[in-house]
Amino acid sequence: MAARAGALWRRARLLVPVSARRCSGVSRARGRFTSQSARQTFIQFFTEQHEHRPVPSAPVRPRGDPSLLFVNAGMNQFKPILLGCADPRSEMASYRRVVNSQKCVRAGGKHNDLEDVGRDVYHHTFFEMLGNWSFGDYFKVEACSMAWRLLTEVYEIPAERLYVSYFSGDAASGLPADEETRHIWLSLGVHPDHVLPFGMRDNFWEMGETGPCGPCTEIHYDHVGNRNAAALVNADNPDVVEIWNLVFMQHNREADGGLQALPQVSVDTGMGLERLLTVLQNKRSNYDTDLFTPLLSAIHQHSKAPPYRGRTGQADGGRVDMAYRVVADHIRTLCVCIADGVYPGMTGPELVLRRILRRAVRFSTEVLQAPEGMLASLVPTVTHILIMELINVNEAQFLSSLKQGRRVINRTLSKMNRDSVEFPASVAWSLHQNLGFPLDLIDLMLEEHNMTVNKDGLEQLAAENKKLQSQTEGGAGERGLHMDLQSLAELQSRGVPYTNDSLKYDYSLRQDGTYVFPPCSASVLALYCGQSLVREVCEGQRCGVVLDQTCFYAEQGGQTHDQGYFTKNGLQDVLFPVDCVRLAGGYVVHEITAAETLRTGDQIQLHVDETQRLACMVKHTATHVLNFALRELLGSGVVQRGSHVTAERIRFDFSSEASLSVSQLQEVETMVQAIIQQNEEIHTQEIPVARANQIAGLRTVDEVYPDPVRVVSVGVPVPELLSGHAFKRTSIELCCGTHLLQTGGIGDLVVVSERQMVKGMSRIIAVTGNDAKQAREAGQSLLQEVESLTARITADRSPSLATVQRLSKEVGLLTDAVEGTPIPQWQKREFQTRLKALQRNANTTIRKLEIKEAAAKAKVLLKRHANKAVLVDTVEADSISVVMKTVNKLSELAPDSLIMLLSHLQPSGRVLCACQVPKGEGGVSASEWALAVCSNLGGNAGGSETVAKGVGTAGNTADLLKTLHWAEEFAHNKRQHTH
Repeated sequence: MAARAGALWRRARLLVPVSARRCSGVSRARGRFTSQSARQTFIQFFTEQHEHRPVPSAPVRPRGDPSLLFVNAGMNQFKPILLGCADPRSEMASYRRVVNSQKCVRAGGKHNDLEDVGRDVYHHTFFEMLGNWSFGDYFKVEACSMAWRLLTEVYEIPAERLYVSYFSGDAASGLPADEETRHIWLSLGVHPDHVLPFGMRDNFWEMGETGPCGPCTEIHYDHVGNRNAAALVNADNPDVVEIWNLVFMQHNREADGGLQALPQVSVDTGMGLERLLTVLQNKRSNYDTDLFTPLLSAIHQHSKAPPYRGRTGQADGGRVDMAYRVVADHIRTLCVCIADGVYPGMTGPELVLRRILRRAVRFSTEVLQAPEGMLASLVPTVTHILIMELINVNEAQFLSSLKQGRRVINRTLSKMNRDSVEFPASVAWSLHQNLGFPLDLIDLMLEEHNMTVNKDGLEQLAAENKKLQSQTEGGAGERGLHMDLQSLAELQSRGVPYTNDSLKYDYSLRQDGTYVFPPCSASVLALYCGQSLVREVCEGQRCGVVLDQTCFYAEQGGQTHDQGYFTKNGLQDVLFPVDCVRLAGGYVVHEITAAETLRTGDQIQLHVDETQRLACMVKHTATHVLNFALRELLGSGVVQRGSHVTAERIRFDFSSEASLSVSQLQEVETMVQAIIQQNEEIHTQEIPVARANQIAGLRTVDEVYPDPVRVVSVGVPVPELLSGHAFKRTSIELCCGTHLLQTGGIGDLVVVSERQMVKGMSRIIAVTGNDAKQAREAGQSLLQEVESLTARITADRSPSLATVQRLSKEVGLLTDAVEGTPIPQWQKREFQTRLKALQRNANTTIRKLEIKEAAAKAKVLLKRHANKAVLVDTVEADSISVVMKTVNKLSELAPDSLIMLLSHLQPSGRVLCACQVPKGEGGVSASEWALAVCSNLGGNAGGSETVAKGVGTAGNTADLLKTLHWAEEFAHNKRQHTH
């Protein structure tokens, strides 16, 4: 051990200059580093002095990782490397040493700091993570040495204020103490009582329940100094804080909980810029650094609150300083997310951002007394104008909801027993669902009244709501088998070659317009079952099959996977249906349920479902043409936000400030049809990414592309695009999908749905070919019905009430048919406009005729009951509306009378009831009278002190007459008792 320690000491000493080893005393860096220079220094240290490759921050929306709402750590973008599934052709596969500053959002999901933001001075929903990485290059000695040198020499942080922790081992897991790391720190000159052991909770890092993991070593800083603060490390003491975590990934956690050594070790380090700045700028609060002070000053200028004073807890009267921190943090998160294409919305990360925005609105308006528009004013006017507009719109939308919600909460609280401590779950859920209140915001508002929500009731309501929600379409990424890291590593160590899937592009077009998909044979190279590689699978077992080559398309690039089946040589009558096809680190995994025994080495024939494949080819090519048409129509600022291509339809998301108009929808379809009719040839070619980026008019999306990359061009050969002599404006995209060879194969395209999903993003649903033809035919059929109904309504200039009511019902039925039938969206919008106008006119006519009818009936009834104090009678009417209007008219004619009318509908026996009492009548209220009468008829009623209505049931006329007498006596008795 002594020899090993000496070797480690000598190796580490070579990496750390003498000046760093001698650094002590008060830091000379205090106040010298701004946030910008601290960030830049970190990147330059690793790139210029230690040959790291600088990698840009990934967007906060994770690329192809459904397990995350947001990128919440620096390692997220490198997960394909850590999991062994990086595309071998991608730039990422070549990473060895990298460094970056990653934008991170921790709000929603497993890592959620949203509810803690503002309560203290160090939690954030958005932060920057500085990190350096080694993938199979350096390990513990180099990582610790570089970290120590950067902190003590470059940042000039006093060494005596730094403490390091290391993994002390875990007997239950069979993990020894990380003595190697302890000796490294000692060899670097760290004092022994500053090198501290901790267990699994503090010093062992795991990506998840399974996957890469390993011991970590953390560097902590003592803000006070001139003492031994070892006892305060990892003790939640605000004076001794962790500033850097170095993770040594050397194990893999298996599904059964066991650990295996990784074939390639990695280093993952992370240091929050905000926390580092408190050290470099000699501050105790992240909010006192230059990342936040200008923002807090701007908030003060735009609000009526006193200046920010940095108080927390009980000292923060009225939670003013908490509000400052919430608004400052949240506006940063909003700006970063919106800039990366995540807009406030109703699902997933968009919903979380909506919660963040509404939380900020609440604190800025109710606590800081800021005017509407203050949030957007915090965004610099010279940048991200779109962001300002989006925040303004959402702030205005939520302000009215906030006021209404506050009234609901106050009204509910006033009705509750003073001893109650639980707020009704039903009211909280209504605020959440109907007014868009985040549940954590409701908790916060109730906390001010020493109340909590009934959590059990809330969970039950949430569960019920989840059952009612329609299932979102999921791709292969959310279902099926997932090959684990150890099995991938085993395939690679065995020398199993990556799957040759180029045969998926091996098809041709005959002169008669039909596509030919040649037969494909392959050898079984590996079988994956029960989270391990096996030599054979038996009938009924579900497994993954890796072949030497395949013609099946694995789900990627927004296109669903191929369907089809295998047959085994010598067993042609037994089919092995392919359930799913996915990519796993260069291997194509075909998921099947074995119909017979299948072994490695077996020879098989692959049979792709040609109908399904061709339908996907049609839709994918149509998606490219649609994307091009939208850009031509709306301008180059249109950005693709996502797409999903199946055999049935196209789903295409794109940036747009508003829904497309009827004329724009028509023009898009016309442009697409023109390209279809030109029957343009589709050209594809694989070229280096660097050359592809030189093509004018190239469309890309926010993805990591392999190198070389496949270019798909409509009508212009790729060499012509590369030459720079192509003058035709056309669709050019980087795409791995399968496409038609000529655009004429699309046949037709109809946009059957287009709507704004969230502010700034629209979604189109489109169909092609025969489905498009059927949509147009359905549209023409509905057009005839709309015109026929319009003609019948306008022809009768003096219709009866029954006629108008019947026609109004027809308008409603036709409106439902238009809503539920796939037809061109532009046509649907036109029909909706026309039908709304017809319904409006019908409702106006019905109201006028009902008033006219009610006036006539009132006159007859008044003659029959002249000068009666209580007027109770029957009236012939088919709707409660006519009964109510008749009561209203009678009340105008006899303002001092108590009036109730009943209508007995036959043959159902249903009784309609309406009543009105004079304002100020103390004897009986209208709601009490109607409820008593309708309850007597086995029904129910409701209303106010002066007006009420309800329903009941009477078997025959005699029963109804008894009820009339009973109702009149009830009212008389109430009046006499009062008077």
